[in-house]
Amino acid sequence: MENIDQRERAPQDIVAIFHASFHPTKGNVVDWCLKASEDLQLDGVEFSTLPSGLHLVDQDVVYFTKDSHSGVCVFRRRRTSEHGQRGFRLSSLGILLAKSTRARSWRHVDALKTLVDAIYLSLESRGVLEPVEADWEPARAFFEERKVQRADLGGAGDWHGWSYELDNPIIEYSPSSPTQHLPHLLRILGPSALTLYKHVLGRRRILIYTLPPVEASCILCQVAADICYEAQLDPSLLTSDGTEDPSSWYRTRLNGKSKEGIKVLGMVTLSDLDKMHHEGKSGRGWIACTTDAIFLEKPSYYDLVIDLTTSTPSRMSRPTMYMSKPTNHQPNLKGPTHRLSLVRFTWSDVKLWNELDRILQLEGNDCIHDCCQLSSELDNKAKPLSTWTDAWQVYEDVCIVCAGLWIGSWRGNSTASYSTGNGSIANWGSVQLEGDDDLSMDGALVRNLGMGIEGRPSTTSSPNVKGMRKSGGMSMRGGSSGPSSSNGAERRHASSRSALTSASMPRLTGLGPSGDVDHGVNERRDRQVLTTLALLQTFHANTCFQLSRLAGLIPSPPTPLVDAPPTMPPEYDVIYITPKEILSFELGPLSSLDARYLEWLADEYGGGARFVVKRGWKDLVGVLFGFG
Repeated sequence: MENIDQRERAPQDIVAIFHASFHPTKGNVVDWCLKASEDLQLDGVEFSTLPSGLHLVDQDVVYFTKDSHSGVCVFRRRRTSEHGQRGFRLSSLGILLAKSTRARSWRHVDALKTLVDAIYLSLESRGVLEPVEADWEPARAFFEERKVQRADLGGAGDWHGWSYELDNPIIEYSPSSPTQHLPHLLRILGPSALTLYKHVLGRRRILIYTLPPVEASCILCQVAADICYEAQLDPSLLTSDGTEDPSSWYRTRLNGKSKEGIKVLGMVTLSDLDKMHHEGKSGRGWIACTTDAIFLEKPSYYDLVIDLTTSTPSRMSRPTMYMSKPTNHQPNLKGPTHRLSLVRFTWSDVKLWNELDRILQLEGNDCIHDCCQLSSELDNKAKPLSTWTDAWQVYEDVCIVCAGLWIGSWRGNSTASYSTGNGSIANWGSVQLEGDDDLSMDGALVRNLGMGIEGRPSTTSSPNVKGMRKSGGMSMRGGSSGPSSSNGAERRHASSRSALTSASMPRLTGLGPSGDVDHGVNERRDRQVLTTLALLQTFHANTCFQLSRLAGLIPSPPTPLVDAPPTMPPEYDVIYITPKEILSFELGPLSSLDARYLEWLADEYGGGARFVVKRGWKDLVGVLFGFG
């Protein structure tokens, strides 16, 4: 009964609700608002909630930030014949949330949509377009029900771990939850998703350029941040309710400069240039999306830009990524200081992508939500097109095969592997084909604990995902979870025994009678949750492995004497990294992106150490031919 009450209780973490609209002479304005405190300023939210280009769609959902507050708004375009309105009224009803460890603005989206429809339907039924004070009564009731009542927000902003987040019966399921879209968005980005992953873990500035509607790009921002959220969040911010989340047991001894995950700015416009510059200086990093194409001409404001507009149904192509690189610009001369350089995945990414792709293969290609669907999947005319007609798709496939064959010969330095549960070098770097490898077809659903999202064995032989759940979570201790050494021998065996098996993820060939429709949807939903947990575990295991390697290269501080006075922490000199040491991270010594990625990790987790990668021809020839 207590769990049911917690599910029915709306989260109380809202500090403001407002209505923004486009005025033909004043532009974007906030024409109504309620705030929990008069000290809260709403200046500028009208631009984030009504970005350019949104007049092209009838409805949308926009995620944004205002100072330290996360927010979300529901946009509607209403037809009108009023003079000066150009045939439509553009407006958004939005909310701001209190600052917390993990602000979940998406938990209010469904109720906010219902509220917006009720208000506008009332106006339409009376034949008016401009709301009066009485029309905001439903919004007032919504705000009073969900506004902040307690300093701790009643636990609405606490973080308990991924299993509690995605697979907890006391948390009501919401189709607006962004993290569960991870599988489908990985399919959209392909292997280049690992380039995004490196920039997120390295706390870079990431911008996503898109066309309306913008909900999918806002979801991608949050999903990208969630990939490294568990590793970037300081352990002190983990809320414990008496049961440990095994995903938090494996901790490297390295502490990052920032205690929170990368900042998710959501939608940004040209009015947010100062905010983007300020957030970039903090060192925490950020990820945002925009509809303003002029940002493509300002590469100095970000480190990576993802152009979603290049993913079109006619070409069946993926989004394009560009890195911002400084130019040889003289300080006294006018001109661009940065330029955009096309970037794709590196050959060292193939191993990790093979494991991610194998997990995705188990789930299938069906997605139960439309907000993250590729335009090519929604366009029937594009379905008959073959992927072989896309030159880039052929190039990508060839690169994956060639890289898998090539890295199998020079990456034999590690006995650990994604694809081998026993650490066999014979399978290290091999190309992964469709079908079961280490994932048990008939065995119990058991996942090694201590390095990621936990699992538990299946207690039934029937392919019923619901049968795997229990009200207290999904954890089961399988042995000791003590701290790991930094020699890399503990390498990601957890991800090789993924929670996704043919038994735990049944294929739905049909939904049967109308009475089985809900059951079929629930099965697909549960399958997607398990896939998301397995993908998050794989990313987390890779992150922990690389940070443990990094910890092994940084000198340990000297042990202070008992009676010695306290001293300042040591300042490390420059640490030179050889190509052989790059291989120990399972990165490519020939890749400039991998070299920069290591420098980013050292800057965040090195405690003052600065890495310089040695990439001279002698070093590269030596590692390729096995010398030194």
